[in-house]
Amino acid sequence: MTRRYFGTDGIRGTVGQSPITPDFVLRLGHAVGQVLRQSGTRPTVLIGKDTRISGYMLESALEAGFASAGVDVLLTGPLPTPGVAYLTRALRLDLGVVISASHNPFGDNGIKFFSARGEKLPDEWELQVEAALEESPRWTDSLGLGRARRIEDARGRYIEFCKSTFGANLSLKGLKLVVDGAHGAAYQVAPRVFHELGAEVVSIGCAPDGLNINDGVGATHPQALVEAVGGHQADYGIALDGDADRLQLVDATGRLYNGDELLYVMVADRMAQGEAIKGAVGTLMTNMAVELALQARGIEFVRAKVGDRYVLEELVSRGWQLGGEGSGHLIALDRHTTGDGIVSALQVLQAVVRSGKPLAEWLSGVTLFPQTLINVRIQAGQDWRNSAALAATQEEVQSRLAGRGRVLIRPSGTEPLLRVMVEAEDAALSRSCAEALAAAVKA
Repeated sequence: MTRRYFGTDGIRGTVGQSPITPDFVLRLGHAVGQVLRQSGTRPTVLIGKDTRISGYMLESALEAGFASAGVDVLLTGPLPTPGVAYLTRALRLDLGVVISASHNPFGDNGIKFFSARGEKLPDEWELQVEAALEESPRWTDSLGLGRARRIEDARGRYIEFCKSTFGANLSLKGLKLVVDGAHGAAYQVAPRVFHELGAEVVSIGCAPDGLNINDGVGATHPQALVEAVGGHQADYGIALDGDADRLQLVDATGRLYNGDELLYVMVADRMAQGEAIKGAVGTLMTNMAVELALQARGIEFVRAKVGDRYVLEELVSRGWQLGGEGSGHLIALDRHTTGDGIVSALQVLQAVVRSGKPLAEWLSGVTLFPQTLINVRIQAGQDWRNSAALAATQEEVQSRLAGRGRVLIRPSGTEPLLRVMVEAEDAALSRSCAEALAAAVKA
């Protein structure tokens, strides 16, 4: 059975269009409830959300769907996605549910789920839910209906958890930080975490109105953070996305550090503390300079498919701790079960505080390779994988790169496009190789 509704990170779409409609979400809650009830016990689920205006509607629909299947519900209100994962595990609940479309604009929304252990659920579970959606609902009677209540201290619990991932003998005193909450789920939590650890905090993107999430602020619009760090003469700036599982970081000079670089710092800091790091996981898009820098330190590096869930799967299968994406999804399994923008920022700042070295010094030996990405439109069904011209060009390009660059050719999942990416130490070489490959595709 193929998945009809679930994508790589739950169910997502435009509000008011299928499947992000209240009637479908009610049925979804009921179907998930039926799957949970197969265990024979009365389940309890946790529902958190970001700050989109549509979150109220979808929360009510989900609550009704769960209640109609005899499932109890705990509501947190706005809370970062990793906060829901943490509380689900900490409170020994059966399921965590997040209503969010992450970095998308306010007109979108989505729903994703976490297991009782606070981990992303496997494809098999999603297929069970999709099968239950095809069945007729089995409404429970009044005696069996689920109950709902709000958790008043959800934010406080999560704040204390975040602080616990920072070195107990360390402090952020003396640092001035700009914290950009993207007008999203972390708008109340993030500034307090850094303030309570001793930093002087300037908040931006922390005034949601239901319509302004990710609008010109946050991890997907870091220029606002760069300007605020300069304007307030701060030491560092931290930008999260709408559901706060993604991180971008800026230093006092205005330099922006992406997830690839921050992953390297997290690995290097643990090595500096004498920890044995077996390996790290990136994705097909991770910059080759980071891969080479880690390998130079004896760290095995593995690439997963693009998407933090695939990074997580690779980490778990290998028993490793650290992985991430250039987009800022960073995972430290020795701190949390899922990617967490706040916790990741604390891991990086911990390295800076503990060593006394600024972030730029940590990365002094790592210069990201220039990347050239060209989208080439192809015909539906075009057999580009068996193209002799493309194969010959790719072999020629690999020879020119001589092990100091790489090629990635992959189809778009949503459009009839082939994405041609070339990395090389030299920008001109990267560009010319990518153009040669794109021309071969077109030919």
